[in-house]
Amino acid sequence: MEKMEHIVNEEQKGDRLDKVLSTINDEWSRTQVQQWIKDGNVLVNGKNIKTNYKCSLNDEIEITVPEPEELNVVPEEMNLDIYFEDQDVVVVNKPRGMVVHPAPGHMTGTLVNGLMAHCKDLSGINGVLRPGIVHRIDKDTTGLLMVAKNDMAHESLVNQLVAKTVTRKYRAIVHGVIPHDHGTIDAPIARDPRDRQSMTVVDNGKHAVTHFQVLERFKDFTYIECQLETGRTHQIRVHMKYIGYPLAGDPKYGPRKTIDFNGQVLHAGILGFDHPRTKEYIEREAPLPEDFQALLEELRSNT
Repeated sequence: MEKMEHIVNEEQKGDRLDKVLSTINDEWSRTQVQQWIKDGNVLVNGKNIKTNYKCSLNDEIEITVPEPEELNVVPEEMNLDIYFEDQDVVVVNKPRGMVVHPAPGHMTGTLVNGLMAHCKDLSGINGVLRPGIVHRIDKDTTGLLMVAKNDMAHESLVNQLVAKTVTRKYRAIVHGVIPHDHGTIDAPIARDPRDRQSMTVVDNGKHAVTHFQVLERFKDFTYIECQLETGRTHQIRVHMKYIGYPLAGDPKYGPRKTIDFNGQVLHAGILGFDHPRTKEYIEREAPLPEDFQALLEELRSNT
């Protein structure tokens, strides 16, 4: 078990205890910390307290983070779209609608389930629920992911992500007609304090940079390529909304009236990295999915 301490600051004064705890660490959900409070794993000024306790300035919170439960992730045979594979790394093209890794209450049908049946050997750095997963893309985003087969490869790929040397290019269709041909969005991202399930641009968020280039303009939409410099949760979706051009089809960050696309029109098309063992630069490109291509043709015919 891990013990952590936190002192309530001016911004958190008056907030519920469970809300304060869920803002300390991005990995902690509000439901999760509520259970910790009920189980007696959270002390405020040395005392057990209720979930709805309103925090005071300089309250001393002590959190005992329990060990993660060993959950059984079952390998499932899937027809995976593999773009590169050797003893260290797999690059796979994820379809729309597939979750990358299991979570409590959602243990089957994920990319990890399929990879475990395909590979038999994945790195263990991220634990039982996320073996091999170095980075993620959202459920309804399509495209390329790199997966580590061993801890050496995992550490190398993560270090490359931190050093911003991994090439990650996405294609997207956004609402509105962007007048300039290219741009850079440098705006910090964190969880939305009003909606913990969403991310937003906030002054004290994590550094986030997205570069974009216009590929084609239509009557009410723009086709763009985005290149990630950092990899925050929902980064492209949040950044494009922030500058006033939200992704088409996006149920979370798009406008109420958007196209029916079963999710955001976003495809991780190009992925490049230095091979962990050979140091050779590997780059792969996955073509646009059929539904993305069909939407482009429809927009072209209406322009």
